[in-house]
Amino acid sequence: MSTHSPALTEEDLRAINISKALAADAVEKAGSGHPGTAISLAGVAYLLYQYEMTHDPADTRWLGRDRFILSSGHASLLLYIQLVLAGYGLEVSDLKQLRQWGARTPGHPEFGHTPGVETTTGPLGAGFTNAVGMAMAARFEHGLLDPTAPAGDSVFDHYVYTIMGDGCLQEGVTSEAASLAGAQELGNLIAIYDDNDITIEGSTDLAFTEDPSARFAAYGWQVLDVDWTGGGAGYEEDYAALRAALAAARAETTRPSLIRLRTVIAWPAPTKQGQASSHGARLGAQEVAGLKEALGLDPARDFHVPDDILDCTRTRAAERAAAARADWDARFEAWRSAEPERAALLERLRAGRLPEGLDDALPAWEVGQSLATRAASGKTLSALADVVPELWGGSADLAGSNNTTMAGAPSFLPASLAHKEGDGPYGRTVHFGVREHAMGGILNGIALDGLTRPYGGTFMVFSDYMRPPVRLAALMGIDPVFVWTHDSIGVGEDGPTHQPIEHLAALRAIPGLDVVRPGDANETAAAWGAILRRRRHPAGLILSRQNLTVLADARAAAAGVPRGAYVLVEAADADGGPAAPEVVLIATGSEVGVAVAARDILQASGTPARVVSAPCLEWFAEQDEDYRARVLPEDAVIVSVEAGIAMGWREIVGARGAVVSIDHFGASGPAARLFAEYGFTGEHVADIARRALARARD
Repeated sequence: MSTHSPALTEEDLRAINISKALAADAVEKAGSGHPGTAISLAGVAYLLYQYEMTHDPADTRWLGRDRFILSSGHASLLLYIQLVLAGYGLEVSDLKQLRQWGARTPGHPEFGHTPGVETTTGPLGAGFTNAVGMAMAARFEHGLLDPTAPAGDSVFDHYVYTIMGDGCLQEGVTSEAASLAGAQELGNLIAIYDDNDITIEGSTDLAFTEDPSARFAAYGWQVLDVDWTGGGAGYEEDYAALRAALAAARAETTRPSLIRLRTVIAWPAPTKQGQASSHGARLGAQEVAGLKEALGLDPARDFHVPDDILDCTRTRAAERAAAARADWDARFEAWRSAEPERAALLERLRAGRLPEGLDDALPAWEVGQSLATRAASGKTLSALADVVPELWGGSADLAGSNNTTMAGAPSFLPASLAHKEGDGPYGRTVHFGVREHAMGGILNGIALDGLTRPYGGTFMVFSDYMRPPVRLAALMGIDPVFVWTHDSIGVGEDGPTHQPIEHLAALRAIPGLDVVRPGDANETAAAWGAILRRRRHPAGLILSRQNLTVLADARAAAAGVPRGAYVLVEAADADGGPAAPEVVLIATGSEVGVAVAARDILQASGTPARVVSAPCLEWFAEQDEDYRARVLPEDAVIVSVEAGIAMGWREIVGARGAVVSIDHFGASGPAARLFAEYGFTGEHVADIARRALARARD
């Protein structure tokens, strides 16, 4: 958190020019990429990594570090080059492998792949929303671990920096997240907006004519202007002005800051500066040579970084890190001595361990009780509140319907927006507003920060609005919990606009996403336990609006749910004794009850039938072959029952089986009537099973 701003040296200016040349060389060698922004903003990234940010190249997960997010992920070289210069373990040889198989320098930054990369970026606006989440996480962690320290004085306080461009500002998710960041008064968030008036198709005037400064000011941001174009009068990379803006941004504690930096893309390339052609394609050998000449570099030398420059930048980064660490370590030790219980909590959180007593805290319901799984989820969250303090979240303005508020938990709000006693900056219930897309990205940012476990809820049909961050969560292997309620035609009277049909299949198509649809209250509690135990996987918890009868006792649910699918009701012979099933009915969510009703009908007519509850097909697929074969024996006719499209179930039921599904949109009407009209009744499912069994016997 630098406050001192020494003038840049000749070595600094050489390093910046070399950074520009490296960006051009790397794209030229790769044959593809995005050189323009990496060239024109080279000095911006250099300032951040060499002078402005607190970070430690030797410890990429140091708690005291500032976070940097390159929201303009296509300009990945902007980041990679500074990681090379600062000594993060990347070398110039890695730049030569840009965008190649196995390289540590992929086309867009990837979390967990390249040291020093905080999040996977590329889809424009995604990184910015992650930055908002990280800024929120820093504040929550302050309250969780060091609540008596004044804001800004805790070892857990830090800044979150992000660079974004015109494309990011045009994405709707940026508006969503920026609006919330302003409402939350995230003074630890600093965004640098590269205003270069260029997009892939040409001038931004083709589609983007608003005033971003006025827009962000209206969101409640501090807006600082730095114009390197001189209003068109001449171009100067005025680093002193930029550093003054960064200092002003850090000094503002109650508003996030937007630094609007007016630049010329690819400057000083001789003919392609300011041109859309420099955005997403190599410059060409002649243009690269001209760029190097303009920078005072040898045009005949590619990827040339003099040893003295590399030694200077790496030494400075190491020395700044050592000084920052010495101060931070002393403060951290003082905190740890003064707060042994919270220090123990931090140790547990960093290790990724769940607290003792988790299982005992999970609520249980008697078989035969009736309640919606959304309600059971809310009761589970409330029961876990004191046991799992790192669990926090909220809803996209649907908390009362999603049941995503822990009983008695205060709201996460700046003091100026507190609505009830206890609300404040370190509250636990997040009000995301009607911003599903941003909520997903913010949850990812919180999860990426690494210490806490976030969740966020909306109706399942609106998971469509969240799909990009859900996909990115799976891609990164991080573990936010997406709570999606109102999961089927059981929504009823709200009609087809609010009734998910294709969503289960679409979500299951995302590799690495755990799609969890419990069949009753006890399965819901067990699902929360299983989700919290799994790390490096995001989960979608899918819950009913309507009441469901409790069918699984708590012990059976606790044992079966983590395995993805289990035998809920066994087949029986005419005397009620055990029998090999001729039919296996496999169902999820609210349709488990339908399967049980169908099983009773089949049993009454002399057909031994088993019910398998399958809350998570992904977890079931992870089980060994023997277990899966015991649950779904190959000599039985398998019938799936789920109020969604059939896609994905054919692989489970096989050629002899049958699928009970809904492959069209729903309608407005009472839920019970819709289930009856569309065949989700015990009678209809039993009839389908009989017909499938008859075909198998022919």
